[in-house]
Amino acid sequence: MKVLITGGAGFIGSHVLSLFVENYPQYNVFNLDALTYAGNLENLKKIESNPNYTFIKGDITDENFINTLFEHYKFDRVIHLAAESHVDRSIKTPLDFIKTNILGTTILLNAFKNTWEDDFQDKLFYHVSTDEVYGTLGPTGLFTETTPYDPNSPYSASKASSDHIVRSYGETYGMPYVITNCSNNYGQNQFPEKLIPLFINNIINKKALPVYGNGEYTRDWLYVKDHAKAIDLVFHKGKNKETYNIGGFNEWKNIDLIKELCKQMDVKLGRPQGDSEQLITFVEDRPGHDLRYAIDASKIKDELGWEPSVTFEEGLAITIHWYLNNETWLNNVTSGAYQSYYNKQYHKAT
Repeated sequence: MKVLITGGAGFIGSHVLSLFVENYPQYNVFNLDALTYAGNLENLKKIESNPNYTFIKGDITDENFINTLFEHYKFDRVIHLAAESHVDRSIKTPLDFIKTNILGTTILLNAFKNTWEDDFQDKLFYHVSTDEVYGTLGPTGLFTETTPYDPNSPYSASKASSDHIVRSYGETYGMPYVITNCSNNYGQNQFPEKLIPLFINNIINKKALPVYGNGEYTRDWLYVKDHAKAIDLVFHKGKNKETYNIGGFNEWKNIDLIKELCKQMDVKLGRPQGDSEQLITFVEDRPGHDLRYAIDASKIKDELGWEPSVTFEEGLAITIHWYLNNETWLNNVTSGAYQSYYNKQYHKAT
């Protein structure tokens, strides 16, 4: 089986790709990544020499390139993770999100359809999405797979659009697909623009911890390795044309999460308790900020037997330990030096 994973050098993608390369030596696993600011091949050092792994540098919005790639390799299955994913960036540069998340997904779908439309047997297009497509919740309730879409940011709107396009290819062309919508991921290798690694880095350097509004925004947090295991299960056992919500059963208000992070960081860094909490700085809220996300992940639990393996406190401790023991990685990504790794290791890759 030839499996194409898009965005495999990114945060979630690198964990999924490593799992597939290591656990399924009988698969030929291909990593397609444009290596934009958040794509880092250092995340894949441990598997880069495996005989069943191939890296391809390329952009999913380049239609001619993608069509040629599918014609050449004839990928049997696709796990589509490549996306612009940071809400704050989508507010400043929405067209980047429209191009990558909507146009790029459609180009991939079209190439996959054109390759296999005469026989979709044992083929699959797996689209990885977000809970943000559902919009915002009040103080109660959960997102289910049938919750109406109601996105509030250019990022979530672009992901909602891509979800609809995937489903349309399934209905119009009979293309086999699955979609998963996940909650906020955290863990090793996450680019420090997202809350947890950003704040870990700021605490290390005793910089301000900027908290939007009053800090009461609530999110469900999913440990990235648990997410990768869920993707593995859906890939192999999920039902055609089904959607599965993947959540961590870990709802936290931002301010409570940040205080827990500060407490654990003070212990790890040998600082007095309360030292890091003094860095908390409340800042002006961002536009269209969703109040609360919370996922009902009972479907994937009941049908496929998946559930999180760690509590949030346990996962956070693992994550903090990793960042503190990989300061070179953290310094490289915050300085941009990690991009030189591609030039050294893959200057001949195509």
